[in-house]
Amino acid sequence: MGKRTLRPVDLARAAGVSTQQIRNYADAGILPPTSRTSTGYRVFLPRHRDAVLTYRALVAGAGRQAALDIMAAANAGETRQVLVLLDAAHAELHDARRSLKEIAEALQAVARQDPPPLPQTSLRIGDVARRLRVRTSALRVWESVGLLRPGREKGTGYRVFSPADVREAQMIHLLRQVRYPLPQIGPVLDALRRTGSTDVLLAAVATRTDEVDRRATALLEASALLHAYLSQDSPTANMATMGHDATGGLRPADEDTPT
Repeated sequence: MGKRTLRPVDLARAAGVSTQQIRNYADAGILPPTSRTSTGYRVFLPRHRDAVLTYRALVAGAGRQAALDIMAAANAGETRQVLVLLDAAHAELHDARRSLKEIAEALQAVARQDPPPLPQTSLRIGDVARRLRVRTSALRVWESVGLLRPGREKGTGYRVFSPADVREAQMIHLLRQVRYPLPQIGPVLDALRRTGSTDVLLAAVATRTDEVDRRATALLEASALLHAYLSQDSPTANMATMGHDATGGLRPADEDTPT
């Protein structure tokens, strides 16, 4: 046979996933093509294990959809497309890092300001939305989760935003631009109201920056695995050496269900 075969459970253990997930990976094109035994069981090779580990590493750095697209291109022999997709993943992280730096500077500037001068003592929701260039629905969501606390106009019941409310809305908007989770923005605003310090804002951005660092490191590790994977012999050539009836000691109880 010339090639050592692996069971789905072997791939699953190597990647820390279930055997069903291995079947899903095969069906999704994350793994290279497999041959079948005479009874219909998939035959996996070390290359399939390498594909699983490469995909999992790519997910940590680039996200699931990008990882799937990269592996599909790799298995189709489309090396240039692999490079294009990998470049895009690096560019996304670069843009995120640059955005975080800009947001940190903006947050500090907003926090240092006195409540911004307004043409009147209070603004209605539409005025605030135009000022921040957001939808009024976003302001309502922020209020519904307790981040904003606008007053109400007597008689009409319309929302009215004080200068301090507008400043807090600005900070929420800036944090949301870097995808800071809504549940975590509340403590940031509470600490700012309580202490007036920008330290809590910087800590919030630092948390996101740490996440970008982790993703960048994961993408670096994934790139090394991907390079090794692309350097292997083609899966078509590997499968041709197998022989369709090879079982390699596969046990049906651990294997895929014939399809």
